[in-house]
Amino acid sequence: MQAKNVARHVVSWLDDYCSKVGTAGFIIGISGGVDSALTSILCAMTGRKVILLSMPIRQTQAEYSRANNHINDLETRFSNVSSYDINLTDTFTSFEKNMPFDLKEQHLAMANSRSRLRMTTLYAIGQANSCLVAGTGNKVEDFGIGFYTKYGDGGVDLSPIADLTKTQVWHLAREVGVIDEIVVAKPTDGLWEDERSDEDQIGASYPELEWAMDFNGQENNLSERQKEVLSIYRTLNQANKHKMIAIPVCEIPEEFY
Repeated sequence: MQAKNVARHVVSWLDDYCSKVGTAGFIIGISGGVDSALTSILCAMTGRKVILLSMPIRQTQAEYSRANNHINDLETRFSNVSSYDINLTDTFTSFEKNMPFDLKEQHLAMANSRSRLRMTTLYAIGQANSCLVAGTGNKVEDFGIGFYTKYGDGGVDLSPIADLTKTQVWHLAREVGVIDEIVVAKPTDGLWEDERSDEDQIGASYPELEWAMDFNGQENNLSERQKEVLSIYRTLNQANKHKMIAIPVCEIPEEFY
């Protein structure tokens, strides 16, 4: 991958889109992961207004520290970057108290609710500042296994890095100067109070999933691990199709009018 050319292309695309829709800039949720770090730098490189949001909800100290270190780095490097640290823990706790089910049995529902609360916060502050919400999903997450929250981190205005695999994200992140502690950190969605990684949840690494996404060969020649990874990919791809296709519309037959 020609990292410098890719970076210039994405920055130009972001700038052009912003001009077309007539907004001031971009707002990005910073998780302490490489995807949001790369996205925020590319947005900052446009020279337009960029707001970075740290929105901890019972976050691990490691994730919170990485996010803050990245924000500090960008505010030092780019005069067009500003930030807010909005702790949503109390808001989320209040939300939990009103749920009519056993929270211990609905871990995933509540994890996804964290993401949706952050989306709401991004849009409130983004709208108040005439900023577009920049998505941070990569190609494997957005179009391969649907590893994101519907109307959470999947609720965005534009997706600058969704045509890049995770491997390409890591490559480009090094090119544009994402701090090392983020580039080398295990990928995590930041929706859990422990330190579980994306691989812990998915059961396969991103390079493995990239292989599965491109696979079109003979399955009888695969190793047992490759068969396992292919099964994981296909299962998630099918289960999460509802995130990756347009919302179904019930079309009314013409004769009913």
